[in-house]
Amino acid sequence: MVYAKVIVDVPAGGVDRTFDYRLKEEHMNVATAGMRVLVPFGARKQTGFITEITSSSTVKKVKSIHELLDVTPVLNGELLELGQWLAKETICFQITAFQAMIPAAMRAKAQKQLHRRDDEVTRLPMEIQALFGQKTTIDWKDVPQQKKILTQIQTGIVAGQLRVGYKLKDSAKHREQKAVRVVQTDETPSTDQQKKTLNLITKKEQPVAVASLINDESLSRSTIQTLVKNGFLIEEHVVIERNPYTAAEGDGKEQKATLTTDQTTAVHALIQGVKSNQAKTMLLHGVTGSGKTEVYLQAIEEVIHAGKEAIVLVPEISLTPQMVNRFKRRFGDAVAVMHSALSTGERYDEWMKIQRKEVQVVVGARSAVFAPFENIGLIVIDEEHESSYKQEDYPRYHAREVAIRRSENHQCPVLLGSATPALESYARALKGVYQLLELPKRVNEKPLPDIHFADLRDELRSGNRSVFSKELLDKIKERLERKEQTVLFLNRRGFSTFVMCRSCGFVGMCPHCEISLTYHQRGERLKCHYCSYEEGMYETCPECESDQIRYFGTGTQRVEEELQKLLPEAKIIRMDNDTTQKKGSHEKLLKAFGNQEADILLGTQMIAKGLDFPNITLAGVLTADTLLNLPDFRAPERTFQLLTQLGGRAGRDELEGEVIIQTYTPEHYAVALAEGHDYVRFFHREMQQRKVAGYPPYYYLCLITFSHEYLKEAMNACSFAASRLKERLSEGAVILGPTPSPISRIQDRYRCQCLIKYKDEPHLVHELRELFAHYQQEIHKDSRFMAIDRHPNLFM
Repeated sequence: MVYAKVIVDVPAGGVDRTFDYRLKEEHMNVATAGMRVLVPFGARKQTGFITEITSSSTVKKVKSIHELLDVTPVLNGELLELGQWLAKETICFQITAFQAMIPAAMRAKAQKQLHRRDDEVTRLPMEIQALFGQKTTIDWKDVPQQKKILTQIQTGIVAGQLRVGYKLKDSAKHREQKAVRVVQTDETPSTDQQKKTLNLITKKEQPVAVASLINDESLSRSTIQTLVKNGFLIEEHVVIERNPYTAAEGDGKEQKATLTTDQTTAVHALIQGVKSNQAKTMLLHGVTGSGKTEVYLQAIEEVIHAGKEAIVLVPEISLTPQMVNRFKRRFGDAVAVMHSALSTGERYDEWMKIQRKEVQVVVGARSAVFAPFENIGLIVIDEEHESSYKQEDYPRYHAREVAIRRSENHQCPVLLGSATPALESYARALKGVYQLLELPKRVNEKPLPDIHFADLRDELRSGNRSVFSKELLDKIKERLERKEQTVLFLNRRGFSTFVMCRSCGFVGMCPHCEISLTYHQRGERLKCHYCSYEEGMYETCPECESDQIRYFGTGTQRVEEELQKLLPEAKIIRMDNDTTQKKGSHEKLLKAFGNQEADILLGTQMIAKGLDFPNITLAGVLTADTLLNLPDFRAPERTFQLLTQLGGRAGRDELEGEVIIQTYTPEHYAVALAEGHDYVRFFHREMQQRKVAGYPPYYYLCLITFSHEYLKEAMNACSFAASRLKERLSEGAVILGPTPSPISRIQDRYRCQCLIKYKDEPHLVHELRELFAHYQQEIHKDSRFMAIDRHPNLFM
């Protein structure tokens, strides 16, 4: 007897273990660890993952696997081990960790299909040819679950003759197109036009879509049809892959740039790390414009030459076509791209390219760290300080920790790159835990842009109630006259932060969350940015019926309107969550700005990273105090990072740049030290504050949050958790709470939290898992009831 140990897709405490299932005869030598299966579980059939094939079982009555959902593993051995480690570290179910590693298309109840390549049909076994008949695609449910057939399909997939796909309700569907390929013959076409056409198609070495020959190569449809009729070409239908980055294609022939001395030192250190086959973490601290991306590219080139693969993680907001373009131009089709703006089908296609070993590099956001590579030579995390690398839902992992774990498995280096590294990372580099590499100068030897402050208190005293200080407005006018571009940053979207009645003080609040509603001018709507509740703008005060309703605070819509009044000649592009909701709108707006179709780019945080346009000579921060006043110990760090990063958008080419920061607190060290781009001084100043307050990197943190529709239930659970942890953890651990969360109600649920501060608690994971198990029943009924965050990034 042969058995499979299966983790079943039921996220509940008593089920978070393997169950034994017997392999049927037809599954012998086909089923393997990492495949998904359909198994009987209770009265229903559930999906699950095989974690091990074994020859023995301690269970008396063992049920059989009903069906194999895959013919090749979707998780390799390393990813299975990584999932088990992830479940333990982030206090979640193993099935949750495994599901996070595969594309959503596989998790959905989509119709699975088997595709064959037309040009490989004669090489397929007769049984498989008969299965397809005249079709190129068949539904998986029509494939007989027979050992011989499944083994042949397995072999065909490995050889690239067959592939598995999913029929998705997807706006970017696979498209079948008419294509032609050359037939080998000794005859030659009769006309020069036919010879030219045939020669061009011959060079393609694979079937070419007729539409692309006509549109891209300007060939004649009638000439192609004549060549088909005379037997020089054969027609067939091919599946055209969804391509999310048609505008960011490259041929992989871009020449590498000449490196500066500092860049050369960094690349040599990285290449040495790759060649030594050692797991080590390196921190590349380079000022904005110092050429960090070129260092990544040249190191990856060596990785590919060594026959290995590379993962490049980029923050979601920096994953612009500009960044993708850099990699496509250097490595061409060897690059896969993965991030959340892609449709379900597009993400699946990119993942399959990696799975089929068609690419050696993946560029993506957080989840790309799970790319199913089997021979990783380098993992790069660009802008490593970014909070978007932390997953805020189960499994609550940080991409940096997962990358370091994978580097240990593959014995390869991890490179963390940033102009403003996270304090924890820089502290580890100074202690020698990470290897520190530095790029202190810009590539073109240009100085960093001058930063000036505009004190908004002085502006108010002088009677200026505009969003713009006199200095910033004058500088924008100068740029308009010189045909140069300006970037303006505001960390709020909408027209105003809140609306208030001046008569009675009523403020429009969300009925489901403890937060004020934001006014959006488009459609005259008040919206909650936490639960998406919205209502129409009030004509009179709902409380006292006064007409003294006024807007307070400033959002991007309001700034755009004021700019248009002050500078009617200026062309403005606004980028925020409202203007970039449609697929491709982010790229479209940036392309328009890059083509100089606008003078001013106004936006939220998404414009602060990754922009590299030569004509930007002015960057303006409309209020530096927004982030600074949040109830979060990282507020000064995030403020300094944002101001420094935004300052780096200006003067990146031949033209000199300038930055104007508007603030009510120019004396605050996070704002003042941004003036000289002085990260090292900021680091030491902030480390003093952290040491006194007992925050990372001097302490580790763990946040436990309970949420319930009744405040008493949430508070009782939080009190129990805090008491239990005080009893069981060492005296060195500090337990803060229970206390209401900073935003105490979201989506009609009250939220309470307790915070653990500790230096060394070897039993913490065990105690957290015990606490998690204690509330299993409640969590199973309501997955939002309890959240354990080992290394919290957000405290709101």
